[in-house]
Amino acid sequence: MTTHPTYDQLVALPAYVEQPVPMPFEDINGHLNVRHYIGIASEGLDESLVEVGIPMMWPLTHGQACFTAEHHVTYLSELRTGDTMSARVRLLGRSERAGHALVYLLDETHRRVACVVEEVFLHVDLESRLTSPWPEDVAAALDARVAEHEALPFAPTTSGSLALR
Repeated sequence: MTTHPTYDQLVALPAYVEQPVPMPFEDINGHLNVRHYIGIASEGLDESLVEVGIPMMWPLTHGQACFTAEHHVTYLSELRTGDTMSARVRLLGRSERAGHALVYLLDETHRRVACVVEEVFLHVDLESRLTSPWPEDVAAALDARVAEHEALPFAPTTSGSLALR
């Protein structure tokens, strides 16, 4: 049995993409369709990265981007139409060209963790379309955020299938 942090532990992290589940996101089972969990988690991660120096318009303003290399998704409870959801992000680490994060989708209506999306993302130079080292200022800000998150009073639970290389 894998133990993930609780809603009460995660709610202390900043909320991103906080919104109700819209009806068009519902599937035939009456809950949030699987394709939207990753999209919402990705938006939450993108919003959180603004705080470490990666603006939303980075590809257009600096010719740099973050590309996803891998995901691992764990579903813990349903999100249904009308439920309010939010994304909470915990940065786990970074290498010269990559980052590792957990994005928790919280069901704010029922005060529970709905989903955990683990992601490895890469820094890419859009001119060459290849990975490249993080800019120094971004690397330092990522390191500071990782250190901040390492000090959280609960351990991260990862899939064990993703890692920085």
